[in-house]
Amino acid sequence: MSPAISPHRALRDVVFVDGVRTPFGRAGDKGMYANVRADDLAVKTVRELLRRHPDLDPAAIDEVAIAATTQSGDQGLTLGRTVSLLAGLPVTVPGYAIDRLCAGAMTAVTTLAGAIAFGSVDVAIAGGVEHMGHHPMGLDADPNPRFVTERLVDPAALNMGNTAENLHDRFPSLTKERTDAYAAASQAKAAAAYERGDIQPNLVPVASRRTGEGWNLRTRDEGLRPGTTLEDLAGLRTPFRAHGRVTAGNASGLNDGATAALLASGEAAERLGLPVGMRLVSFAFAGVEPQVMGYGPVPSTEKALEQAGLSIEDIGLFEVNEAFAVQVIAFLEHFGIADDDARVNQYGGAIAFGHPLASSGIRLMTQLSRQFEQHPEVRYGLTTMCIGLGMGGTVIWENPHHAQYGQDA
Repeated sequence: MSPAISPHRALRDVVFVDGVRTPFGRAGDKGMYANVRADDLAVKTVRELLRRHPDLDPAAIDEVAIAATTQSGDQGLTLGRTVSLLAGLPVTVPGYAIDRLCAGAMTAVTTLAGAIAFGSVDVAIAGGVEHMGHHPMGLDADPNPRFVTERLVDPAALNMGNTAENLHDRFPSLTKERTDAYAAASQAKAAAAYERGDIQPNLVPVASRRTGEGWNLRTRDEGLRPGTTLEDLAGLRTPFRAHGRVTAGNASGLNDGATAALLASGEAAERLGLPVGMRLVSFAFAGVEPQVMGYGPVPSTEKALEQAGLSIEDIGLFEVNEAFAVQVIAFLEHFGIADDDARVNQYGGAIAFGHPLASSGIRLMTQLSRQFEQHPEVRYGLTTMCIGLGMGGTVIWENPHHAQYGQDA
């Protein structure tokens, strides 16, 4: 239980202790998780966090928040509570579900962070899961016809691929050649990160069976395409528009997977002997025109930087979700950052690993935390992503390995 709270409470530090994820699978009948339940994928990640921190009493966990975009079937029934029970946490641990489309896991982290900073929670688990094979994006959704009839939202906003094409239209400098080059680099960086062993420590192996194949232990993302060349990408069809620029090669795929993170107050982490991977500095969400959804990380990052009293030059590492290459490049161009800047997505991104919607925010955080270990010279990093229906989310983090960690900026 959390300690008694003074009526004159001060905000507390929030730290990211650890993060894990399943390998991401391809959605569909032939994907490696076709016969695995979504909630069981989430259970795997929660159990792995407990396994990695055996000295943490599960009863000390005050809250569990698990996100999903399509909350029905095996992704329904208030996931935080059901996953908590299935993972073997005590019945005294409460939980709830979160939905902010692609930023579900990110919002699970920021929502729990608010509770931790306020003092009502000491230790919590945030997570996200999306089984796009069982729940295709938008399944059973019934958008209000007023969105279109009253022109509240451009019809293109309801199709993410169209919003990416709209970014190309709005910013002619964001050419297909640039997005293809970025996509090829993402695949190459992901392959190199696997070769170095940077990704494997984040993964929870999952046993699954596939028709005609029997059981296998899944230890690697299924959608990786190492060796992708510009020539490979140039000939791909453009499914969202004739003679368009968005292809399956310069966009994230349709995927299944889950993530989870252990969060705590700084005081609780010290008292319980939990390691600190990162300290949360600020976070912000912002809205943009839904038809250019991918531009959302620009205003959310500007808000988060202003809250933190930082500038973009203070950020030494970036984890930007690659829903579409054009969306990442729009963000980079706005802030004057080169397409191939070494600070950006050092391990590659969603174009290579995949993007199981609500789970991706914690993948970004887990990778940034590992990069902080490798780069003690970097003090601040950020995780950011675009969000369907015209939003962006950004979280700024401080590196505990930096010599000035915890000091006033």
